[in-house]
Amino acid sequence: MKKKDIEIFDVMSLRGPNMWTYRPVLEAWVDIGELEDFPSNKIPGFYERLSTWLPTLIEHRCSPGVRGGFLMRLKEGTWPGHILEHVTLELQNLAGMPGGFGKARETPVRGVYKVIVRAWHEQVTRAALFAARDLVMAAIEDRPFDVDAAVETLRDLVDEHCLGPSTACIVDAADDRDIPSIRLSDGNLVQLGYGARQRRIWTAETDRTSAIAESISRDKDLTKTLLESCGVPVPEGRMAESAEDAWDAAESIGLPVVVKPYDGNHGRGVFTNLMTRDEVQTAYAVAIEEGNGVIVERFV
Repeated sequence: MKKKDIEIFDVMSLRGPNMWTYRPVLEAWVDIGELEDFPSNKIPGFYERLSTWLPTLIEHRCSPGVRGGFLMRLKEGTWPGHILEHVTLELQNLAGMPGGFGKARETPVRGVYKVIVRAWHEQVTRAALFAARDLVMAAIEDRPFDVDAAVETLRDLVDEHCLGPSTACIVDAADDRDIPSIRLSDGNLVQLGYGARQRRIWTAETDRTSAIAESISRDKDLTKTLLESCGVPVPEGRMAESAEDAWDAAESIGLPVVVKPYDGNHGRGVFTNLMTRDEVQTAYAVAIEEGNGVIVERFV
């Protein structure tokens, strides 16, 4: 390619330990063509446009190692491969995906770079990479670009494809301890570590969670009974057979109360700090649709 354009001609997903890091990354081969002769300081208005569209780039430290370091590099003059790296990472951050690891490296072919970015989810990172290419080209050519729409599209992908909140918390904690993770399915099945010491989690369960423990935990009333028998403090409460019975239980326990399905999950159908008869009975009607029974408890 000879024209002033950014062409992404190959993208590899490196899911395990690799030459860049032990975390999953995307490695993109990028040809910037004639833009090799036009670093950022030689493109009129480029710095102003990019920093206006993405003001949060101020947080990128880059090689100077200080807040605003990347913007310093942008003013001094850096090349589109390096810029593409940082814009991809920032679009991911704005879409709700953490992770700041990235590199841009020249190859023996003039104008061709390897751009490496952290990939929490391959599909989302690919979309962020190509959106970043379009954004950078719009800034180079002084064309409008809808940053909000691009970020919203990425957020929709995050909501659709990324890990659930419980699993994500565990994976984040593993990452903080330098424990690598690999997603093994489109669901929440994740491998932590490698080889003989690897462990697997599914949502908030581990490969050591027994089937009996899982079944008990799904029944809130039974769980409370067993915990109470061990001396663990639990909120006062009982099962309710109807909306009217739920209010009777609330009056007996004392307001405020919590109404929730006794076998629900993900917080669906859970109502807290209820103070009136209407609130309790309305909550019962919703909670009974989310489970096979309803429990009323003291709000703690």
